[in-house]
Amino acid sequence: MPLLTSASIFASTSDYLIYVSDERSGDIAVIDPAEAKVVATIPVGKRPRGIHCSPDGEHIYVALSGSPRVAPGVDRDRTVADKNADGIGVVDARNRTVRMKLPAGSDPEQFAILKDGKRAVISNEDKGTASVVDLATGNVLGQVKVSDEPEGVAVNPANGLVYVTCEDRGDVYVIDPDRLFSPANLKVGQRPRSAAFLPDGSRAYVPSEADGSIAVIDTAVNKVVSNIKLGGAPMNCVASLDGKELYVSTGRGNSIVVIGTAENTVLSTIPVGQRVWGFALSPDGGTIYTANGVSNDVSVVDVKTRKETSRIKVGDGPWGVAVGKRP
Repeated sequence: MPLLTSASIFASTSDYLIYVSDERSGDIAVIDPAEAKVVATIPVGKRPRGIHCSPDGEHIYVALSGSPRVAPGVDRDRTVADKNADGIGVVDARNRTVRMKLPAGSDPEQFAILKDGKRAVISNEDKGTASVVDLATGNVLGQVKVSDEPEGVAVNPANGLVYVTCEDRGDVYVIDPDRLFSPANLKVGQRPRSAAFLPDGSRAYVPSEADGSIAVIDTAVNKVVSNIKLGGAPMNCVASLDGKELYVSTGRGNSIVVIGTAENTVLSTIPVGQRVWGFALSPDGGTIYTANGVSNDVSVVDVKTRKETSRIKVGDGPWGVAVGKRP
């Protein structure tokens, strides 16, 4: 019997939902892809950004922050941070309410759920740390010191090690979430915003917004082996299910760039909404859903034809996108 992947288990639009975190309006927009519209809005708290679903689709996890919106190195004292607002909101996907808020260190922005599905690694942007949290109990299991302005978090699907990108100094820290230490760190471009791995874990890609580049990293030795020059402001990236392509959001470039991973060359540029940041693939890999932070909508992109097919209005300041199995 062939192995059933997540794509084969829920490949139809009737099998999954799309969740979009709206940073400024403090909610999650729930999109039904079969109807191509928002079917619910869930208030969750201050500045929801990073967002993920549990494997069974029963829970949505979203990073919340009471720290003011401010760029790195810019006036940090404009507004007093509300630390009581910080945490990971746990949303019941069936009744669409917040069940609890897990402690997550200071100013959580992005996070990743580990391979066991029971823990998360969270970047604490204003403290220069990464926290490991038990998703069932809310216990902070430990913190690992990284450098200033940690942001992107990604888990290597092969070995479970975590990459944390740090904007201020252009660092990537490798985190061992079991032993709670960093076995390696490396330099990439200026303001690295996220990281993504090939499905086999052999390569990682780190887009650096300020110098318009993507570092290609050999994960066996944690070394940059190539640099893809894009120009613009690459923000987030996701690999295709077969690992042959990398999709990159360009922020104020208002597009998704498609890169062939065999030669590290640009294959296509797809116009989408304004200030595209987070995005996600459908379970079958055929559709991209983008969070467009200025136009306040989600672009629906057909991967095969390289075209935006529609847009769906959401809340104010869409930031992240997660695709989850219908509960």
